[in-house]
Amino acid sequence: MPTAETYTNPVLNADWSDPDVVRAGDDFYLTASSFGRAPGLPLLHSRDLVNWTLVGHALERLEPASEFKAPRHDCGVWAPSLRHHDDRFWIFWGDPDQGIFQINAPEIRGPWTRPHLLKEGKGLIDACPLWDDETGEAYLIHAWAKSRSGIKNRLTGHRMHPDGTSLLDEGKVIVDGDRIPGWFTLEGPKLYKHDGWFWIFAPAGSVETGWQGAFRSRGFFGPYEEKIVLEQKDTDVNGPHQGGWVRTPSGEDWFLHFQQRGAYGRVVHLQPMRWGADGWPVLGDDGAPVAVYKKPDLPPQQAAAPATDDDFPGGRFGRQWQWTANWDPHDGWATQHSEDGLRLACVRSADAHDLRKLPNVLTQRLPGIPSAVEVELTLHGEETGARAGLAVLGDAFSWIGLQRGADGTVHLVHRFAEAVAEKERDADHPRLAPEGRARLRIEIGAGARCRFFYDVGDGLRPSGQVFAATPWRWVGALLGLFALAPVGPGHAGAASFTQFRINPL
Repeated sequence: MPTAETYTNPVLNADWSDPDVVRAGDDFYLTASSFGRAPGLPLLHSRDLVNWTLVGHALERLEPASEFKAPRHDCGVWAPSLRHHDDRFWIFWGDPDQGIFQINAPEIRGPWTRPHLLKEGKGLIDACPLWDDETGEAYLIHAWAKSRSGIKNRLTGHRMHPDGTSLLDEGKVIVDGDRIPGWFTLEGPKLYKHDGWFWIFAPAGSVETGWQGAFRSRGFFGPYEEKIVLEQKDTDVNGPHQGGWVRTPSGEDWFLHFQQRGAYGRVVHLQPMRWGADGWPVLGDDGAPVAVYKKPDLPPQQAAAPATDDDFPGGRFGRQWQWTANWDPHDGWATQHSEDGLRLACVRSADAHDLRKLPNVLTQRLPGIPSAVEVELTLHGEETGARAGLAVLGDAFSWIGLQRGADGTVHLVHRFAEAVAEKERDADHPRLAPEGRARLRIEIGAGARCRFFYDVGDGLRPSGQVFAATPWRWVGALLGLFALAPVGPGHAGAASFTQFRINPL
């Protein structure tokens, strides 16, 4: 059992996919994949590697902006690397359709530079830089996405200009997974220099069943020897891999990585790390992931986690929220005002029947433990068909909310769509909501099985059948708030959301 001196994995129990970590002084920072959501590149902070808070995002919107006007959950920001060099923070990532980008900032909260395209091309992913303090040289490594390039299972290395703006050669394959018996889907490399060796920490074997590898060479371009340093063994942590190594001020070594958990996405584990007598890293409990372990030798911190609840003061939403595609404050999706509560415009769309196609859904991550999600909703839109609600979004989706009927009345509606369905249909019979408001509740149980409830003034009542949340491509299921209306002229009104809460069950 955990105690005040121990921690329990996962330390981030939600979809913080493909984490990378860096230390600057006494502070630790983490970023993760954000794919096609905006803002992107989340920035988390910790003082003890166990308790993390979300302090911002490094990428306001994806570029080119025209490419991300609609949801693209298998595109955008893949597996970023976070580094601190020359008194600046740096993030490198691969966009599988465009190439390798780089941004940097003097402080973690910015201001961050505009994305700079360092290497153009299809299928370039999982980029990581290294500045060699001994020689002054800089390097870049990246993996390949077969879906775009026809290439996979290999890592390519470049010399890089120390200012991070250009590459100095054509690149060379420095690790070819096809030449290593039993290895496949080699990707996600992180590059380090330690004890006179170049080190590549890289996962292989696929996200659900894979392992963490380490590679070392005396020269950056190889040859490299390899070793598996973390795998499932007899634990219940499937596919433990892909993350970053960090050293504390006292010299302890730790490794943060993900575990794929279906609809919950990729949750983050913290593993102890040491260097064995043979010079290779030893992760976890002799190469197996730990469930409970002694906390890092760092000053004690209060329990903390990324925010979930929101009262939306002044109509503003907290850092935990992301749109499902690019957004612009001038779009008018969310309106600031003098009171608490989120005011979303009922955006007109020909795709109102399918939440998966809409950019104006405000989302946050599905909690990784059984939880109850609640929000108060008032529908102001007078337009026939205007609607708003609380959703669980993935390849399949389900939502509960309010809709304006042709006779002007407001109904409580509950709808869903299977992964193969092109539009939603009723999950339960509509019911009158005479005051035009409702309290909405989703109880998320084991296996991300969701039960829906509502209160339109006569007490909390269940609605419909159990809905099993599903992930999107590369993305765990999301909770979403939205307001919509059918295509037509003029403004379609708005909806207000108040007191958004997530509480453990």
